Formats: sequence, structure tokens, C-alpha cells
Amino acid sequence: MRTVEKIMASLPNLSTDELQDIEQAIHDLYRVRRERIIYDDNYGIWTEQDQNSVAVEVFELLDKAES
Repeated sequence: MRTVEKIMASLPNLSTDELQDIEQAIHDLYRVRRERIIYDDNYGIWTEQDQNSVAVEVFELLDKAES
């Protein structure tokens, strides 16, 4: 099993505090790597990838509404 798969498989077994610690560590890594961050505040970050995935979801909803 790949490392990413192992990590993903272990996430459901973690406490909320542990998940929040991991989320914070990931946000910190994005900041250090200067990833394409659109929005960054105390609540978290919003990346270009987040923006694109939400846009896809919205367009899918609009397409369903038009059908």
C-alpha cells in the first residue's frame, strides 16, 4: 500500500483534535511552499484547487437545474 493510501485509511480512526492538528500542519506546508493561495486567514486557506473544484460543483448543479 502506498503512503498516501495508508494515511487516507487511518484518517477515520483519528480524533477530531488529531484531524485538526493534521489540517493545520498541511495549511502550514502550503504557506511555506507558497502554493497558489487565494485566501489565507485564521480559519484556514483557500487554494486555486479549492476554487476550481467548487466551480465544477456549481456548474454541475446549474446543468442539473437546467435539465
